[in-house]
Amino acid sequence: MSSVKCHISISLDGFVAGPNQSVENPLGEGGEDLHEWIFETASWREGHGQEGGERGADSEVVDGVFQGIGAYVMGRRMFGGGDGPWDETWRGWWGEDPPFHTPVFVLTHHPREPLPMEGGTTFTFVTDGIESALEQARAAAGDGDVAIAGGASAIQQYLAAGLLDELYLHIVPIVLGAGERLLEDVGDPTLEPVEVVASPAVTHVKYRVVR
Repeated sequence: MSSVKCHISISLDGFVAGPNQSVENPLGEGGEDLHEWIFETASWREGHGQEGGERGADSEVVDGVFQGIGAYVMGRRMFGGGDGPWDETWRGWWGEDPPFHTPVFVLTHHPREPLPMEGGTTFTFVTDGIESALEQARAAAGDGDVAIAGGASAIQQYLAAGLLDELYLHIVPIVLGAGERLLEDVGDPTLEPVEVVASPAVTHVKYRVVR
């Protein structure tokens, strides 16, 4: 069976988004700083049609986390567009050619027809829970793995339910002080570190979730 994986940038004090999140500022105050390291890598830039970037430990990590992914699951907030019934003019943050290039299953309480995009990405909106979304993602992924793309609430639900196999944290040396904390309401999971990669910008720690 395919693995269920997650990778996410996190501050030293455990936040994956800053305070005062909004539709206009979805990562909250200071939240963008969590992702500066990835924007500097050659791997990320190539994946977004850009040139340049640095090749090194961080770029190799980026290459690795996207390999073998056959489908994604994400929360409503990560797809965006605000709460409540859908404004169907909202088509995500990523333009007409999102970077996923695989099926993406969006957790939501409000139904919406599937949204095919360029480049092989189709967003399917799932209203009957995390288990259903994972089952559909596994079927779509075939031999590939399933990635829980975020945000924090989606990751928390899969971790608490014992459905996550791997958690890869990119620990950025900043302190946000407040915001959306990742490891809340997840029970008492056993996380076994299996890999550590360090650079001046970020420390990458891969954990296996032990059942």
